[in-house]
Amino acid sequence: MTLDDARKRIDSAVAQYGQHAAPAIDLVMAEVRSDLGARAFNELVEEFDLELMYNIAPMESDHSNS
Repeated sequence: MTLDDARKRIDSAVAQYGQHAAPAIDLVMAEVRSDLGARAFNELVEEFDLELMYNIAPMESDHSNS
């Protein structure tokens, strides 16, 4: 997965499910964390304000996979 793919999938989940998109976003974010590491994960959390909107917190930098 690329960051661009992840952004598209998150946008799609938000458009389709609105405030109930958290489970779909969690799946995307798990794949991002696995494929791209903590830095990319945290970038998406910040970019989409996932912590405030969907209670998806950033990862601590000590746990980076990249």
